[in-house]
Amino acid sequence: MMQQDVTRFGRVAVLMGGRSAEREISLRSGQAVLHALREQAVDAHGVDVAADIAQQLLTGRFDRAFIVLHGRGGEDGEIQGLLRSLGIPFTGSDISAAVLSMNKRLSKYVWLQQGLPTPNFERIVADTDPEQLVEKLGLPLVIKPVNEGSSIGMSKVNNVADLQDAIAEAARFDADLIAEQWVDGAEYTVSILANEALPVIRLQTPREFYDFEAKYQANTTEYLCPCGLDAQAEVECKRLALQAFSALGMEGWGRVDVMRHHNGQFYLLEANSVPGMTDHSLVPMAAKAAGLDFGALCLSILQTTLEGDG
Repeated sequence: MMQQDVTRFGRVAVLMGGRSAEREISLRSGQAVLHALREQAVDAHGVDVAADIAQQLLTGRFDRAFIVLHGRGGEDGEIQGLLRSLGIPFTGSDISAAVLSMNKRLSKYVWLQQGLPTPNFERIVADTDPEQLVEKLGLPLVIKPVNEGSSIGMSKVNNVADLQDAIAEAARFDADLIAEQWVDGAEYTVSILANEALPVIRLQTPREFYDFEAKYQANTTEYLCPCGLDAQAEVECKRLALQAFSALGMEGWGRVDVMRHHNGQFYLLEANSVPGMTDHSLVPMAAKAAGLDFGALCLSILQTTLEGDG
């Protein structure tokens, strides 16, 4: 991008940190984005989001914001609502799409209404009967907090006896929980930039599933790009991810996670409106496969905030 184009961004707040369970990952993402933007002469400033964020934004006289807040406060419409009220353009999805994509249960309702495939699920409430849950969904199944990312609080359950412990673990992070039918097959992720799907990545781990440790701590996780799908299947996977992204009203950039059953059917798991942006994260990996280095990716995401300016 030319220097004169970069100056159009003005003062950019890179919003990171926050108070969610994903704070540390957000700080790593934010620092990576901040460094990449500054390397390209963008007037970027790191902002660790705290209770006084409105005052920080007003005092800083920022022209736009690059949101790298993961989890609550960053992907649930809260920061989007504040920025909208202050008239500051920002990266990524607007308020309603952030709410829908953050909430796994609401996402699934929207996809089902649109006729898009997602694993069967049940909402877990105080008097949920474990036996009935298994009767409806079968085993194995997955217990998930509805409003957390990075697989935080998730457990795969292989027998009824382990259900209560899995529910208790998920409840540590959220009062709203779902049980989801386990899809036996390969996991893929599709990064989306400016309404185009980037090359699909296959996630492979020897662990039970692609959990927090597999994402951030284990050295045994493999990221395959090319993903190993034949051309037709990859096109199908991308198309489904774009449909899921659009159905939730998402904009700018994001990521959609997909499972492919052994019978070939793809199923939507969840959408991420502010995915990880460390140099080892999935969106940068997919962008690199498409010919975009990390700096170019950050500028491309920031470029979306110029649309409609003035």
